[in-house]
Amino acid sequence: MSTSDVEVANVTSTPTTSSHKQLQRRSRKNSLEAREARSFWLLISPWVIGFIFFTGGPVIASFILSFTDYTGTSTVPNFIGLQNYVTLFSDSIFLKSLAVTVYYVVLSVPLALIGSLMLALLLNQRVRFLGVFRTIYYIPTVISGVAVSLLWQWIFNPDLGIANYVLNSLHLPSSLWFQDESTVIPSFVIMSLWGLGGPMIVFLASLQNIPSELYEAAALDGSNGWNKFRHITVPMISPAILLNLVTGVIGAFQVFVQGYVITQGGPNYASEFYVLYLFNNAFQYFKFGYAASQAWILFVIILALTIALLQASRRLVYYEA
Repeated sequence: MSTSDVEVANVTSTPTTSSHKQLQRRSRKNSLEAREARSFWLLISPWVIGFIFFTGGPVIASFILSFTDYTGTSTVPNFIGLQNYVTLFSDSIFLKSLAVTVYYVVLSVPLALIGSLMLALLLNQRVRFLGVFRTIYYIPTVISGVAVSLLWQWIFNPDLGIANYVLNSLHLPSSLWFQDESTVIPSFVIMSLWGLGGPMIVFLASLQNIPSELYEAAALDGSNGWNKFRHITVPMISPAILLNLVTGVIGAFQVFVQGYVITQGGPNYASEFYVLYLFNNAFQYFKFGYAASQAWILFVIILALTIALLQASRRLVYYEA
């Protein structure tokens, strides 16, 4: 073979070798991606299976049941269309439960936001035993709701409770608390302040992320504490305010344990919270279709409020990025 033939062979073989290596690299890459995909689905499969059987499935089932008169006794529910939804809005107890819940939300959510923010500001100071104080204020949030309800039931006991004892010691009029229509919801609101530690932690984390240079610059300009709080602290922690507001509204609309344990909706349905009435319809009166329609109305209410809050936040919430 001549020299020119060898050169031609080398030239023609070089692209073939290069393309073969590219194919090998692409094959290895595809094989690696396939292994990663299999590992991903294998690791996430417990959550997927749990979601399908314990969340997604019941959600779909409740939506279907909301158009039936299912009571748990018949094997095949009877389809009644929108009758459950029509009946609900002529149900006086349902309307009262909605009003009671809205009243509770309007009172409890702003107080929880303000109270948890004040606590976070206090616990953001450099004082001795700061970790102990933070732990003390956070511990109540991890205690069982039933235990907390029983505790506050004793605190607000009209005859033996410490609340009336303190009021009498200060020569102030006592109260019936949970046993009076006019004070039962304010009593639940006071009780809800027990759990300020959750939103407090969110505020505390947000406060600690504020650059100290902003406060130093404001001090050089002669700003006082109120101006620093108004023009620096509040804008910088506004995402945390939004988060606590949205989660607070969602949680307050779903209040259940307190009413179920302490008052069972009384007196005279004055504490018949929305979810408590839903629970009673499902598991006391066995009107599962009726209760399912309540659940979907609550879903729509919470979804609408969440969207409204998020839309309003575009003008009010400051994102540093």
